[in-house]
Amino acid sequence: MTKSPEIVNPQAGAAAADPDGPGAGSAAEGAVRATSVDQGVATIRSYLRSLRHDPGVYRMLNGAGDVLYVGKAKSLRRRVTSYTNLARQPVRIQRMVAETRSMEFVTTHTEAEALLLEANLIKRYAPRYNILLRDDKSFPSIRVTHHDFPQVLKHRGARNKDDEYFGPFASAWAVNETLNVLQRAFLLRTCTDAIFAARTRPCLLFQIKRCSAPCVGRISATGYADLVDQARGFLAGDDQKIQRRLADEMQRASDELRFEEAAEYRDRIRAMAQVQARQDINFARIGDADVVAAHGEGGQVCVQVFFFRAGRNYGNRAFFPIQTRDATVEEVLEAFVGQFYAARTPPGTVFLSHRLPNQDLVAEALGVRAERKVGLNVPKRGDKRKLIDHALVNARAALARRQGESASQRRLMEGIQDLFGLDGPPERIEVYDNSHVSGTKAVGAMVVAGPEGPIKQAYRKFNIKGDFPAEGGDEFSPGDDYAMMREVLTRRFSRALREDPDRTRNQWPDLVLIDGGQGQLNVALEVFADLGVEDVTVAGIAKGRERNAGRERIFLPGRAPFTLPLRDPVLFYLQRLRDEAHRFAIGAHRAKRAKATTRSVLDEIPGIGAKRKKALLHHFGSARAVERAGRADLEKVAGINKSFANKIYDWFHPEG
Repeated sequence: MTKSPEIVNPQAGAAAADPDGPGAGSAAEGAVRATSVDQGVATIRSYLRSLRHDPGVYRMLNGAGDVLYVGKAKSLRRRVTSYTNLARQPVRIQRMVAETRSMEFVTTHTEAEALLLEANLIKRYAPRYNILLRDDKSFPSIRVTHHDFPQVLKHRGARNKDDEYFGPFASAWAVNETLNVLQRAFLLRTCTDAIFAARTRPCLLFQIKRCSAPCVGRISATGYADLVDQARGFLAGDDQKIQRRLADEMQRASDELRFEEAAEYRDRIRAMAQVQARQDINFARIGDADVVAAHGEGGQVCVQVFFFRAGRNYGNRAFFPIQTRDATVEEVLEAFVGQFYAARTPPGTVFLSHRLPNQDLVAEALGVRAERKVGLNVPKRGDKRKLIDHALVNARAALARRQGESASQRRLMEGIQDLFGLDGPPERIEVYDNSHVSGTKAVGAMVVAGPEGPIKQAYRKFNIKGDFPAEGGDEFSPGDDYAMMREVLTRRFSRALREDPDRTRNQWPDLVLIDGGQGQLNVALEVFADLGVEDVTVAGIAKGRERNAGRERIFLPGRAPFTLPLRDPVLFYLQRLRDEAHRFAIGAHRAKRAKATTRSVLDEIPGIGAKRKKALLHHFGSARAVERAGRADLEKVAGINKSFANKIYDWFHPEG
């Protein structure tokens, strides 16, 4: 560990330091530090008289009562005594001792209980001197609802005891990938119960063969229940058995000349086979397990966690604990494991890239939490070692990307993640706006942004056709912003469902921002519900009072509108996104208007191209003069024969 003479012996450090050197302090400042350290050590020693050699947890607090550090010990007395010998402590702990003004203790029956309590208290207080797991969001799962025609959807949060859950998954992307397989292989509905009850015709998902349309009776309750049972078996790891059954059904349908039905079975088998084709390791022998690998470099550590359930990869996520500069990778990994499983039940096996300093104790503590045995293993060879190596490659790559990012941009993306509850920093944000004048020449616009800024090649404009009237309306009303937004979103995401249903072409956003308030947000939610898109985060951003920048209100489903602080960088970023969408929409609208003003009535005559139009305008001077010309006059124009002259004349004089 690195020593800090300035803190261990502040007087000597101050005397030896160059008073003009960078970071050098005055003798008075050195004396203050010395007094602070001495006071911290004295505070710790004052508790030693009453401490015994019991296991437990201790907290160090500053003068304001804030928790500086939480630790656990097999012997509280021995562990606390170690803080009085600062020469053996890293810089981070030396500074902590200097700030300590009081301590609190909790004894436990066993050291394993102390480890569990320590993890819970660290999660609760987030002390500045502990190694901390910053991103501790809950993980999504797949939920099968309790219904005559069960709905299959992504779920996060509290669970309903009547429903079934499968997971956890590392991210929404991992859930989406599995839901795509379930839709293609088992044709299960994803729409809400309200949409299901109100349906009168099949939706787009039925048309692209991703739903069996139980909402309109295209499949019986018994048939749908059989599909749900097959999906349960697939999620439980019985995919080989299900594939054989589907193959038998396909062969039977083919033998009976029901070729269309046989083709449907073939497509379902292919959907399942695609998942298996991506697995170069025999996951079936792994069962339920987490793979946790850590890589450290430059004072930072990345921990990669892969989830495997029923022998299937449920995705991975990278974590970047803080306060790691003075700690070894093994120490960081041990702190991570304790905090990571403080709020979630561990699987039966956890594979680690490094042996933990207190591995047996951590395994015992996890077993207490799970109420069953939990194995912590460090594989050395075979398929399990391949998993660790793969996780380490991902950890190195993620750490390199993080170190290559600018700190300000990373904080900005993390702010967007926190504000909208995303699984990670967004890779693609889409912003929508409309532009028109009294309903004429209406244009919808989509701008796209990513971590590196605008993705201008992905910008799109939509000429409003009026094909999607307002809800309950019989026809499109010019100037209806809601109907325009409905048309734009329906066209955009219907195309995405057709062209990229598996979401492998980077066409799907992490976040959709609508320029508007609650009404526009409701329209977007209706479109997504109608299309069966359940996993895209959508929000509205409305201009502030008197359209003042900085007073924007943000609308999210299920929440009251709110504003951000005036100087919040996330607010500035959202303003820039909204302004860019507004600029692009107005530009597209103006271009459409300009094109309309330069369009001639001659363009409407069938057969009139640019060359003949130019000849007519040069000969007569204006389109109005062409309209008044007789047949003989028209024949005198170069390139206009008698037949074409009659055609032009008849176009302007249809009555005779």
